[in-house]
Amino acid sequence: MQDPVQLHYWPTPNGWKISIALEEMGLPYETTLIDITKGDQFAPDFLKISPNNRMPAIIDPDGPDGAPVPLFESGAILQYLARKTGRFYGADERARLMVDQWLMWQMGGVGPMAGQAHHFLKYAAQDLPYAKDRYRSEVARLYRVLDRQLAENDYVAGAGYTIADMAIWPWASLWEGQQQTLEDKPHLARWLDLMWSRPGVIAGRALHADLRSDRSDTKAQQVLFGN
Repeated sequence: MQDPVQLHYWPTPNGWKISIALEEMGLPYETTLIDITKGDQFAPDFLKISPNNRMPAIIDPDGPDGAPVPLFESGAILQYLARKTGRFYGADERARLMVDQWLMWQMGGVGPMAGQAHHFLKYAAQDLPYAKDRYRSEVARLYRVLDRQLAENDYVAGAGYTIADMAIWPWASLWEGQQQTLEDKPHLARWLDLMWSRPGVIAGRALHADLRSDRSDTKAQQVLFGN
């Protein structure tokens, strides 16, 4: 039996991507909590794994050459785990290209834009209407793109469930906090419900869910945002 993957994690959308993937792929894992509200992400030992001081990160003791391999960046981790297990990455190169496109769309679009929307709508020390409108509108545009894609496909990258779904769902599932609506996005609403029906998604989302906070205390905001 494979030694467990070491998951460095906090219950955020980016963390959920990897906890969901590990659950879906049936890989054994052990969790090391990186409390981003207390600055654990800046600890020297963690920076050796994730030099950009961001979680999630993993150490796979059974790397490609049989030696441990550390990985940071959630998209790279998802691609690695999908290649390692041969699951959730499409059956051929054309399918994998579709997965890669939508994975990069999440990494470069939905994640950063939704993250900024959350920040300015919920946590920013100052009320900045321009920033709120800017990121709320961009998230709405991205979700319209996603809704059109899902109008023609059961899942984001086609007929099958892939790491693209695992990457996008954690952010899209928080649409209410981003001040979005699903009334004009029926295909996105269908897909969100479909994802919630998967045991792996439920288990990955539930990992240390009790530790989530609204980040309302001043100290946490200073650590997270430099306020």
